[in-house]
Amino acid sequence: MQARTKSGRVIDLPSAEEEAHINTGIAADADNPAWTAQDLARALPAAQFFSPETYAHLCAQRMRGPQNKPLKVPTTIRFDADVLAALKASGKGWQTRVNQAMRDWVNQQSTPQ
Repeated sequence: MQARTKSGRVIDLPSAEEEAHINTGIAADADNPAWTAQDLARALPAAQFFSPETYAHLCAQRMRGPQNKPLKVPTTIRFDADVLAALKASGKGWQTRVNQAMRDWVNQQSTPQ
């Protein structure tokens, strides 16, 4: 069985037999038992569990790993309805194409003419 994510990626799901095997392994792991409702009720948010210094250090460690491409920054831009419709109608990857068109424009502006 397969599932499709919002981005279109296809994920193979385990069969009932594989799922049963996985759950058997989980149940047999004494070092990492499944949490009970009582465990969840006693659990504390990390900010309350760790000292303020440790929590701040852990939060500061969150960063994107090394990538081949620079980080893209989310933003909001307003297009006329007909322009946006045409961009979306061009198919999957339209935002990447808009990004490339903007990159080309920026490069043209910085080139001496």
